[in-house]
Amino acid sequence: MKSDNLTKLRADRIYLSPERVWLEEFARISETETRLEDYPLAAEVASRVLIYDCDQVRRTAATDEGRRAVLAEWAEALLSGPGIIVLRRAFADTAPIDAASDVFRAIIAEQHENNTGGGDHFAKPGANDRIWNALEKLCLRAPDVFAGYYGNEILAMVSEAWLGPAYQFTSQVNVVNPGGEAQSAHRDYHLGFMTPAQMAQYPAHVHRLSPALTLQGAVAHCDMPVETGPTLYLPYSQSYEPGYLAITTPEFRAYFEQHHVQLPLEKGDAAFFNPALFHAAGTNRSKDIRRMANLLQVSSAFGRAMESMDRTRMSTVLYPVLQDMRGSGQITEAQALDAIAACAEGYPFPTNLDRDPPVGGLAPKSQHTLMREAFLAGEPDGAFSAGLKAQAEKRLT
Repeated sequence: MKSDNLTKLRADRIYLSPERVWLEEFARISETETRLEDYPLAAEVASRVLIYDCDQVRRTAATDEGRRAVLAEWAEALLSGPGIIVLRRAFADTAPIDAASDVFRAIIAEQHENNTGGGDHFAKPGANDRIWNALEKLCLRAPDVFAGYYGNEILAMVSEAWLGPAYQFTSQVNVVNPGGEAQSAHRDYHLGFMTPAQMAQYPAHVHRLSPALTLQGAVAHCDMPVETGPTLYLPYSQSYEPGYLAITTPEFRAYFEQHHVQLPLEKGDAAFFNPALFHAAGTNRSKDIRRMANLLQVSSAFGRAMESMDRTRMSTVLYPVLQDMRGSGQITEAQALDAIAACAEGYPFPTNLDRDPPVGGLAPKSQHTLMREAFLAGEPDGAFSAGLKAQAEKRLT
């Protein structure tokens, strides 16, 4: 084989492209049937989604062997099965749900009074009531309510099933009001928050890895009949490797609109899914039900650097030196940009989404982007330092 052919084949294998997504292949994957006999701990299958009775799950998990069996079945269901599980009565007692809802409603009322909050990743700003960083806000306002809510073995078990024991919760409360329109179909964090051009820069193994770093879930804080617009899902769509790129195309979104499933939930139920599953919040067509869900994003502890660094301080010190070195010819512009990539924080998250919301895009600007843009524009040192400081303050809780 000629070396140029080998080079191209390897590049096509390692890097995915929007031009190489095929709806026929995707359809074969996403139309897989779910067999209840393959998941003996599930109570039923509805619309190809596995439904678990958490009263029975708690009984099964009372022994170490039983708990391990539950975790294994959930992990496989999320990885290579339908990609979603519904957990009926995840909260056997809904009193913690009601107590947390009262706190969340108070926060939303304050946001309305102060004209704060808002912004959404995949819906029009203002369509929903959104509480960013609801986990911290609930804990600081009502630690007893937090303890009652998150002291929940079902939430702990499903998190461990996907991520192992060292995981971290974040949450955003979403209230879709009557008339609130559906989100656009998407995959979730991390790659799902990027543009197609950004996604295509990451090798295929990162596309496979990204879903293993996060678990998405939603706890129903009220009864959610179908007319309230509970989340739309496309089972098995997480198994399509180029799916992050594919879901941005009109033909794949049209397929999602024609083939998605939607399941009603009751207060205290929860749904957890692989973040690569195609999904979207539905339109609330009810007249008077404000559909409230606590959206849980559980993250792997492995997505961390080994050492802690003050990258804001590093960037402040490095920036004027790079300007001087470029001006004197000691370093090329390309070399300076490589040095910026090694110094500045390259990812826009985590941040404080109240102060730094994704309005106008899927993610706020990263420190690396800020520094790179300032450098290329020849921004004075003082102006860059002020912008860097303002950005760092936005990230504080």
